[in-house]
Amino acid sequence: MLQIENLTYRIGPRVLFDGASASVPAGHRVGLVGRNGTGKTTLLKLIMQELEADGGFITLPSRWRIGVTRQEAPEGTGSLVDAVVAADTELLGLRAEAETATDPDRIAAIQERLTEKEAHSARSRAARILAGLGFDEASQRRSLNEFSGGWRMRVMLASLLFMKPDLLLLDEPTNHLDLEAALWLEEYLRRYDGTIVIVSHDRGLLNRVVQEIVHLENGRLTLYQGGYDRFEASRRMRLEQNARARSKQDAQRAHIQKFVDRFRYKATKAKQAQSRIKMLERMEPIPEFSDGPPVTFNFPDPDPPLAPPLFSVLNAAVGYAGTPVLKNLSLRLDEDDRIALIGANGNGKSTLIRLLAGRLPTILGTVTAAPKLRVGYFAQHQTDELDVDATPVIELGRKRPDDRDEQLRSQLGRFGFSQQRADTRIANLSGGEKARLLFALMTCDAPHILLLDEPTNHLDVDSRQALIQAINGFAGAVVIVSHDPHVLELTADRFWLVADGGVTAYDGNLDEYKALLLGGSKKAVANNAAQMPEKSEVSAVDKREKRRQAAEKRQALAPLRKQVTRLEKHMEKLAADKAEIEQKMADPELYEGSADALVCMQKDLGWISQQLAEAEEAWLIAHHELEAAEEGVG
Repeated sequence: MLQIENLTYRIGPRVLFDGASASVPAGHRVGLVGRNGTGKTTLLKLIMQELEADGGFITLPSRWRIGVTRQEAPEGTGSLVDAVVAADTELLGLRAEAETATDPDRIAAIQERLTEKEAHSARSRAARILAGLGFDEASQRRSLNEFSGGWRMRVMLASLLFMKPDLLLLDEPTNHLDLEAALWLEEYLRRYDGTIVIVSHDRGLLNRVVQEIVHLENGRLTLYQGGYDRFEASRRMRLEQNARARSKQDAQRAHIQKFVDRFRYKATKAKQAQSRIKMLERMEPIPEFSDGPPVTFNFPDPDPPLAPPLFSVLNAAVGYAGTPVLKNLSLRLDEDDRIALIGANGNGKSTLIRLLAGRLPTILGTVTAAPKLRVGYFAQHQTDELDVDATPVIELGRKRPDDRDEQLRSQLGRFGFSQQRADTRIANLSGGEKARLLFALMTCDAPHILLLDEPTNHLDVDSRQALIQAINGFAGAVVIVSHDPHVLELTADRFWLVADGGVTAYDGNLDEYKALLLGGSKKAVANNAAQMPEKSEVSAVDKREKRRQAAEKRQALAPLRKQVTRLEKHMEKLAADKAEIEQKMADPELYEGSADALVCMQKDLGWISQQLAEAEEAWLIAHHELEAAEEGVG
């Protein structure tokens, strides 16, 4: 078991952990969540003993081997398979010793340990893991240094999985993965025999892989059962209960204080007043819990709107140095399009985005853009182009030199920048803040098209939800690439499959695409893709039919919604009854009278508390089912 007890850790005057405690049983898969900057990565370093705690302790079995994701991409001249196998230093040492050992007992011990480590199948296991993470057989034979940093980070992850540590610490493991590799990783982790702690902002991963959620907030760790959706519902109820309890306590304190103020100097009531003063002193204030300031994004609507099509490509080829990556491209974009690009990394999704952004010319064919078309382009590499010595308001001012200071700050405020953070050096911004700055820069001209290439990598769950709402509220066209299925499911109306040197419309939904990928049927994926349809083929009749079907599904959810509402009212009544009894029990005069009345009241309180707990559990289950069903409808 991984045990964290009364952990305290400070960075300068800032307290990251303040008496935090949690335990992770052996074999459990746990998601570690919290807003950016709360200390999730720091906790992993404390577990690895790379940092020393200021107080408390972290313990785990001495025999456990720990594996953790690193932020540095590995290097080397050997093949990928060799690099993965070489990560298991014990295996390499045993093999080397087996060549020179002469003592029969030691030789037997070496061979026994090699058998335990499945040394005979090491290279094939390494190859299977690499294949799952997107490396074909030819790529596995290439030198590690031939690959980009993102692909080498995949090799690092493959090496970690190959070693099969007892405790696996994963910090944003899907950041460098495409959807295909992310789905493979989910299935691998679900079958993993060891203990896993995952730091991730990927809601789908946290729903499908982990068994518990550990929430880091205000320096404390709180354990919730189930995946992320259940954690969110449980936490929301906890916040509501906390607010109700604080309100009741405030009212109770005010009532008692009013009695004290009125009678503390009256001789006949002095004893009762002193009793109530002591009661106030013993009354522990209920701490206030809060989700913090809400995260909001706001993409400005394009003005004026343009006549369709906004962008069209005919019989085009695009690539680099005269070599096409994509060929026979014929497509168009209109202002109501919401398109997600799917397909494995390296097939050309970013190439297509760059073509649409005007960053890459065609080799063949024609490209036509509407007059006065404005395009907003987001890509993670753009963070490297920011002036780290400038502030967000200065950086935005360089792009909008004629805007007044208040206009610049208003645009930054659309993406959560307070006045203080707008005047902070970009070098001191978090990864999530830099991503939000890129959003502010790309939309400052109110573009007609948003091109988003992996926009979520540095965004926490709340920020991703804010991005989803901003995209859905945007009046222009959107083309998005993301490894987060939750984001794609809630923002995209259509899918374009980028594969085999071309772009085709994928007729299935994302669940069907994921099922095909997990089934390993690339041919079936291709068969589900048709030639890119003309916009006119998507008729108003089709849209009306879809809306009608959605309305029918929503109507089918009506009984479940009524059940949730009924349970909420039942909970409110029980909570009110409980509060009434607690208020009566707070009266000192009750304890001066007959004991029968007190016993009866305590029994009533116990029964109501039990009923309330059962109602809350039923509400959680019904609410979770309703949310899941509504996502299916949406």
